[in-house]
Amino acid sequence: MSDLATKAIWNPSRERRRHAQITRYTDWLDKTRQLRFEDYDSLWRWSVDRPDSFWASIWDYFDIQSEASYESVLANDAMPGAQWFPGAKLNYVTQVFRRTADARAAIVYQSESGDLNELKWAELRRQVAVLALRLKQMGVRPGDRVVAYLPNIPEAVICFLAVASIGAIWSVCAPEFGENAVLDRFRQIKPRILIAVDTYQYGGEAYDRGQVVARVVKQVPTLTHVIVIARQGNEETGTLRSSDVSGVDLISWTKAVSGNAHFSPLSVPFDHPLWILFSSGTTGRPKAIVHGHGGIILEHMKSTNLHMDVGSDDCFFWNSSTAWMMWNRQVSGLLLGATICLYDGSPRFPDMTRLWRFAEDSGVTFFGAGAQFFDACRKAGVAPKSYLKSCKVRAIGSTGSPLSAEAYRWIYECIGNDVYLISTSGGTEIAGGLVGGVPTMPVYEGEIQTRCLGAAVQAFDEDGNSVVDDVGELVCRKPMPSMPLYFWNDRAGTRYRTSYFDKFPGIWRHGDWTKFTPRGGAVIYGRSDATVNRHGIRMGTSEFYRVVEELPEVVDSLVVDLEYLERESCLLLFIKLPRDMKGPQSALISQISSKIRASLSPRHVPNEIIVVDDIPRTISGKKLEIPVRRLLLGHAVDESVIRDTMSNPDSIDFFVDLAEKLNSGSVSRR
Repeated sequence: MSDLATKAIWNPSRERRRHAQITRYTDWLDKTRQLRFEDYDSLWRWSVDRPDSFWASIWDYFDIQSEASYESVLANDAMPGAQWFPGAKLNYVTQVFRRTADARAAIVYQSESGDLNELKWAELRRQVAVLALRLKQMGVRPGDRVVAYLPNIPEAVICFLAVASIGAIWSVCAPEFGENAVLDRFRQIKPRILIAVDTYQYGGEAYDRGQVVARVVKQVPTLTHVIVIARQGNEETGTLRSSDVSGVDLISWTKAVSGNAHFSPLSVPFDHPLWILFSSGTTGRPKAIVHGHGGIILEHMKSTNLHMDVGSDDCFFWNSSTAWMMWNRQVSGLLLGATICLYDGSPRFPDMTRLWRFAEDSGVTFFGAGAQFFDACRKAGVAPKSYLKSCKVRAIGSTGSPLSAEAYRWIYECIGNDVYLISTSGGTEIAGGLVGGVPTMPVYEGEIQTRCLGAAVQAFDEDGNSVVDDVGELVCRKPMPSMPLYFWNDRAGTRYRTSYFDKFPGIWRHGDWTKFTPRGGAVIYGRSDATVNRHGIRMGTSEFYRVVEELPEVVDSLVVDLEYLERESCLLLFIKLPRDMKGPQSALISQISSKIRASLSPRHVPNEIIVVDDIPRTISGKKLEIPVRRLLLGHAVDESVIRDTMSNPDSIDFFVDLAEKLNSGSVSRR
């Protein structure tokens, strides 16, 4: 039997169900297809049993603009290798600019030190059109790569749309990435153009990136032009000079987007590459994941509209850096005609209320962030509803890591008791969600509501049998249009197949431990390759974090299971405590052990609990469980961790030192 609470923490009102975007879709299915579904589960089953009918309905419902009709929906359902909508010719950007609501804001944005600003649809279109023309004049052709080194600013959105509109391929790194991380990504794909800022600001400090850009240019020989968005100084190219990038043309952003131009996005095949996203790169060379125009249009319109309940009247915000796939998801609001809200800076500066005040000032109706942000707000005692007087937020989105049950409760107690909370899980690989929310269904704390439409997901045991109410590998049994076309430089597909189809041939293995509840919800327990296995009992790392981080004294934590051949596993728990914490740590450590013993099991009490200054995380906020585990098992540092992908690279030094002691024998492996 499930141990989850049976009482919902939120139930949608009749009015909310009636006006939900998914209700409009099911009403449309009834009217145009004579298809009626008694509940969401029957709708989901139809979507995965009849993928051709379902995805054709998504195409028609969102009125996808295509220069040519498609010959069939799913010409080949092999996985990998599915072929979707052959014959169609479209463009992501055509879908964005199909509306003429020029008087409305397309983008509302703010930086740490700036005023609230907005970019109207007409001005967005003008700048995209002009930049697209400039890129073509620079020699960019369909299939060429244009890369960027940009923060979460409107210029990044403009650049992406301009690149996509001419059939070129977009890829971006956040400016907090160091030189090596940028080179690991961009050298793989041999770009022609680089668009970069000279400076970015975070946490109240300005960081000069000019010399990083200069060194990157020198080591990527395929570059011919660099466009600079100056944010420091009075010069048009900021802190970057032509002498810094000899051999390439240096152009200012002001010049690149000045004037006017005729605009007609190039129609490309459904599977023409749109962008290259990179895996985190925490355990080796990052995978360069290629997605296509058509698959992303369908997945993002479906998930943003039907699951997140975002429509053309919404102001859609997801706190993200450009390094995270959720930046791409945020841009998808433009596909629906919604206003997207961008914030460039630290969510903690000057304090944890900053994003909530931005949401109120910018009129945000959908507020999304990583699960870590909501837990940090909870622990900081933030209560937005106590000081926000005109906040319009009606929906909250969470992803990136499992959202704790405590955070569910905090959201409903401290933000609003009638917000729609959608916790979702998917990934960079599919640029979308596998499990997520539905605004017409109840929300249960600690539980993702349901499987996403079109996602034939299940939990598999070790033998490949589907399990319910038990933890298993999250798998997808049928293709989705947004699955990768391929990995760059992997045309034979060897690395792609090894990454997702090695364990269950023909079935996508996502790499998460998941439990599907009898009512159809999902609980994510963490990455399957970071799982704790104590005496044959597997447990996801998120179960530890839920128990340990419930204690107010624990700011953050990391658990790793060190298994050695012919030895019992050694379970280490690392905890971060408040800087001003007083009193003996031994009492807290004893309390943590007792809590784990009572809440999880005696088998899962750590061999040792170690206090550290900080927990290593990626720039997108994910804990570096696997890299730390590899380090402590004796793998070389450069094979385990790439510091430039970390938000707090100094935090790894402790673990490097500990690994040296463990592997030299000066510290015992108990």
